[in-house]
Amino acid sequence: MLNSPLPLSGIRVFEFSHTVMGPSCGVTLADLGADVIKVEPPEGEPTRRAAGFASGFFPYFNRNKRSLTADLKSAEGIDLVRSLLADTDVVIENYAPGTMERLGLGYDALVERNPRLIYCALKGFLTGPYERRPALDEIVQYMTGLAYMTGPPGRPLRAGASVVDILGGAFGVIAILAAIHERERTGRGQFVKSALFESSAFLVGQHMAGEAVLGEPAVPMPVRGAAWGIYETFKTAGGGDVFIGVTSDSHWQRFCRAFGLGDLLADETLRDNAGRVAAKERLKERVGAVVGTLAARDVCERCERAEIPFSPVVTPSDLFDDPQLNAGIGMMDTRLADGRYAKLPRLPIEVGTHVLGLCRQPPALGEHNDEIIAELQVPHAAEDPRR
Repeated sequence: MLNSPLPLSGIRVFEFSHTVMGPSCGVTLADLGADVIKVEPPEGEPTRRAAGFASGFFPYFNRNKRSLTADLKSAEGIDLVRSLLADTDVVIENYAPGTMERLGLGYDALVERNPRLIYCALKGFLTGPYERRPALDEIVQYMTGLAYMTGPPGRPLRAGASVVDILGGAFGVIAILAAIHERERTGRGQFVKSALFESSAFLVGQHMAGEAVLGEPAVPMPVRGAAWGIYETFKTAGGGDVFIGVTSDSHWQRFCRAFGLGDLLADETLRDNAGRVAAKERLKERVGAVVGTLAARDVCERCERAEIPFSPVVTPSDLFDDPQLNAGIGMMDTRLADGRYAKLPRLPIEVGTHVLGLCRQPPALGEHNDEIIAELQVPHAAEDPRR
């Protein structure tokens, strides 16, 4: 299978998107082998020029795609795109509500010519009273209580990555794959949709379920009730913190032996998790005193030998040289806008012996205009679509 076509080879996708949600959906399909054509305005997708924390969005979420520029404000550009979409498999779009319909590129307009089309709208909200509202990842984190659950009491915080955008894109992929499978049976495509708000609510659903079971409101994670006796960050000698999670009785036994805590292991009141939770503050103080005399590397090595869940506290920059991410075929050497290269993570799944790697670097603006138009045998519009 190493040289066999990737799972989605033969599926053509046109992506009308920007920022993270749409591009993350598209890059997942592209990494799995789909031919993803990113349709950009003549000036390019805005994240090509993004600054600050968004400066890496374009190279990270647009590998393995081809770029086609088309002026959707002109009749010629619209005509070109309509022609290209006449026999495509999938359309992805995450423009503002109503934009594609105003352009004549909504599902109802396209399905007449292409009944096998699967059309994925990635929006702020699913069908309902909010569906026309604009939305952002951070907005829906506040709307769903995710920000409330992330920060300490009185200080709601967004999560440290675009988790809702990426999850919404992933749910879009799931919907597309379900529709592709159903099309094999029915011969017809369909309209599918994923949304930020409902994706974030799905994440927070675990806390809603907890409230329903316990009969009391969920509290922010930094002050949550203890589920395990040892499940937190400890300071080590010489600097560096290590998170340790002891979540079972066998963990507890191995942990005590690894760190010379024979007296705690012999304590009958600590034999089960309930007893350890009740003694959490005592354990925290005692374990903290022991771990505080050891170097972070020693603590990690002891935990690893004892098969205890652990992690040093790291930053994103530490991941560039992470042994796990660099094992085997490693990370992808991805070209940045200035021509430099950076190692970036692959799609986080394994599919048989397929190599879900880097087939195309993030495309230059309009890099594939001529080959896409020639390939699909679409006559050139009177106006060059790149203008």
